Amino acid sequence: MAELTVFGYRSGASFLYTLDIRVKLASLVLISLTSLQMGLPGLLTLTIGLLVLMRSARVSCLPALRELRFFLIFLVIIIFTHGVSVSGIFIDGWRAVSVSGEGFYDGAMIGWRLLILVLSGLLLSSTTRVSHIKAAVEWLLHPVPMIPAKRVAVMISLLMRFVPVILNQVQETAQAQRARGVENRKNPVYRMAKLAVPLFRRTVQDADKLTLAMEARCYSETRTDPLLKATSRDRAAMLAVGLFLLLLVIL
Repeated sequence: MAELTVFGYRSGASFLYTLDIRVKLASLVLISLTSLQMGLPGLLTLTIGLLVLMRSARVSCLPALRELRFFLIFLVIIIFTHGVSVSGIFIDGWRAVSVSGEGFYDGAMIGWRLLILVLSGLLLSSTTRVSHIKAAVEWLLHPVPMIPAKRVAVMISLLMRFVPVILNQVQETAQAQRARGVENRKNPVYRMAKLAVPLFRRTVQDADKLTLAMEARCYSETRTDPLLKATSRDRAAMLAVGLFLLLLVIL
């Protein structure tokens, strides 16, 4: 999916597709660190900026939110848990459960920061080829001793390529289970086992097939990776991101 969207730059999609991957990774790290220090105005401005960049890069938000529905449920659980566990002025109560305003606000801020990180990662993966991410990981790990940089980079690239395949297998297995009436069983453990066991078996089989295919083609870790070269535009973009995030922290 990412490989297809990258070629969209030829039709004028966004400048993000041609930025150096190291600039994107550094920006992601800066967003992760500075979002912890931002208040409500900064988080709101940063969220709007990410949505604008996603739209300019032709990354559809609605399908992404549908894919992240379970993560959104996780955020709701975080907000509710903080609202219940943190003491303060209680704004509502139901039997033995009371939600405090301070806890609800803190949970909402934590969930908002996690959502910003997910949107930033989605924007990076949607505007970057997997081969460039592999080259960047190898470049970052090359100075670190006792770590096989090439092997780790290959593992990460295979993982990124296999995640969509595994998600498709989850949907196919779930549809097959619904066709057999498994969802009518009241026992959730039974339903989960009937979903997890076939999914795990198919994933292992696909991994074995990939291993045999790579061995048959004499695959090796020594390959020609894309050339990573930062230009003046990349340095200017990095400076602009840093100044923008600093301004949001001050807000």
